[in-house]
Amino acid sequence: MGSSLEQSTMRRVTWRLVPFLCVLYTIAFIDRINVGFAALTMSKDLGLTPTMFGFGAGLFFIAYFLFEVPSNLMLDKVGARRWIARVMITWGIISMGFAFISSANQFYLLRFLLGIAEAGFFPGVILYLTYWFPKRWRGRVTAGFVVAIPIASAIAAPISGYLLAMDGVLGFHGWQWMFILEAAPAVVLGFVCLFFLTDKPEQATWLAPEQREWLVAEMAKEQGKPERHSLREIGATLISWPVLRLSLVYFGLTTGLYGIELWLPQIVKGFGLTNIQVGFVSAIPYLLAIATMGFWARHSDRSGERFGHVAIACLIGCAGLVIAGLVHTMAVPTVIFVAIAIAGVMAARPPFWQLPPEFLSGAKLAAGIAAINSIGNLGGFVGPSLIGWARDLTGSFTAGLMISAVTLGVSALFVFSLKRSARAEATAGTAAPVGAASPASH
Repeated sequence: MGSSLEQSTMRRVTWRLVPFLCVLYTIAFIDRINVGFAALTMSKDLGLTPTMFGFGAGLFFIAYFLFEVPSNLMLDKVGARRWIARVMITWGIISMGFAFISSANQFYLLRFLLGIAEAGFFPGVILYLTYWFPKRWRGRVTAGFVVAIPIASAIAAPISGYLLAMDGVLGFHGWQWMFILEAAPAVVLGFVCLFFLTDKPEQATWLAPEQREWLVAEMAKEQGKPERHSLREIGATLISWPVLRLSLVYFGLTTGLYGIELWLPQIVKGFGLTNIQVGFVSAIPYLLAIATMGFWARHSDRSGERFGHVAIACLIGCAGLVIAGLVHTMAVPTVIFVAIAIAGVMAARPPFWQLPPEFLSGAKLAAGIAAINSIGNLGGFVGPSLIGWARDLTGSFTAGLMISAVTLGVSALFVFSLKRSARAEATAGTAAPVGAASPASH
């Protein structure tokens, strides 16, 4: 792919940025989902019912929804280096604060504050990658970043199981130790960001001059003349039909993901395992997802097709959840089909994030990505809340898993709708902004 100069430049940029960003997101995701493991013992200590836990866990995403667009606009204005550092330091401090809560209301408050602190990190990094990587590189690069989700889950599962076993050390509960020790790296790495990240290719002194010149010219050619957008134009972008449909697709993905993610430890615990065993068993689905994401992203890049890759992965996730709900009383089949569902949900994410840059640029892209992610992440509130409510109502996880499956099926339908619209407008000679601007999106 491309000249030797392109290969050497992109290899250098990839190794400089992607592993570090992957580590940041791994830490972020651990701090976001470790509440699911804490609930194995914390819920009893705080008097949380399944409905209360699901509501509190989901409050994170309400704050995410409210503050993500402003956060991404700030990143575009002040630069990724300072803003990502700010995000990490504040979320690390707040996550540590969970170790000292003593009531349900304090749990609700800190989950909401954690959402405010972390708002903008994921879409900010997606935006940041568009500054550094040409479109033809973004599928695999995004996968290299997003793979942090299953990596974080696979790492967090056994580690959290062991930390819960620290119950009584220095007078703290195991779940308190878990919050403190898993949040500390975020604060440390936040300060590292200030020295390690570079805002734009023009500032990349770690590239050879000819590499820097090639990359600056290549990105300028792709992005065209810098655009200035009024707040009214940015606002119109947020409510445009393509952005709303993409938001609904992502809503289904996050409903499915977090519905499983935050309740999986308790689903597995129901089979009579110890906390440490729960940690190791809960890691299994994410090991499959790590392999699946990389394969699916490369296949999407090589074929140049995005819509079908998102839709098929959604349907696989849907089928996995339906079957897991039907066999939820049997340990091995449940873990197998939950693994298939998680692999499907995870595999859909890298090709999905190749769609927004096809029809947005500049501040509109920053706002659009944030809007899609923030609206979509409301599924992170809906998924855990619905499963908690259904568990209280029926005494099992079946109904909640089925509801999550439906949202993934609806996501697939919206993807097909976007594809049909893009083809229709391209055929009419007015190329659709979503996905029709380059062969990579068809």
